[in-house]
Amino acid sequence: MSVELTLDFSALNARLEKLANPNLGELSLLLAAEGESQTRRRISEEKSSPDGTAWDVWSSSYAKTRHSGHSLLENEGDLVDSIISGVEGNDAVWGSNLVYAAAQNFGYDKTGLPAREFLGLSEENKKDMADIIDDWLDELMG
Repeated sequence: MSVELTLDFSALNARLEKLANPNLGELSLLLAAEGESQTRRRISEEKSSPDGTAWDVWSSSYAKTRHSGHSLLENEGDLVDSIISGVEGNDAVWGSNLVYAAAQNFGYDKTGLPAREFLGLSEENKKDMADIIDDWLDELMG
């Protein structure tokens, strides 16, 4: 007389299949939305580059043209309103299509405009992204 034990690997195989063929578009969409949110917060609240460097203040002559409702990179709200996110292939993308957004982000030597970097990831932003990835993987694995 023999005794046999049969192990059912169907649940394991189903989980491995999910890992082998994940829906990265879903993850990319989550990361893009987080990047958009982080960028909007940087413009509206943090007023600093992703590395934590505070943005240069306005020149005194430019400051005279501003009123109390204006702040760095937020005069009428067009830049922050223009920040959008999406997915291209499996890539998470976010940014602005405004002509002057690049000049604001990188600076523009021709006019003396200093760089006020608003696009990028701080260490805290990277941690937030890693948490999203971990949560996504946990959900993927069931």
